Amino acid sequence: MSSKAETVYQNKLTQKLQTMFPECLVIKNDPAQNQGIPDILILFGDQWAMLEVKLSADAPHQPNQDYYVRKFDGWSFAAFIFPENEEQVLSDLQQTFTGVGREARVS
Repeated sequence: MSSKAETVYQNKLTQKLQTMFPECLVIKNDPAQNQGIPDILILFGDQWAMLEVKLSADAPHQPNQDYYVRKFDGWSFAAFIFPENEEQVLSDLQQTFTGVGREARVS
């Protein structure tokens, strides 16, 4: 993580995800291994999602982050998440995991 504050936010977000989806597995990705891969992988039954955590809507994006978020969102669900859009992203994620309000993205 680029900052202690972002790490704190990511940890709180991880706890929130585990509360929302008690049987999920949240995995923090290593940015040094695959640059640009979103920070968090969420495994939930036979579904998965990836989230790139930012401290704010205007936080800078690292190279490849936009590419990977678009790519993984096309496969399943992926998004940038920050305090300003957290409620909406978590709502979208819940709809994806429950199959309500979002079309399947697998061809």
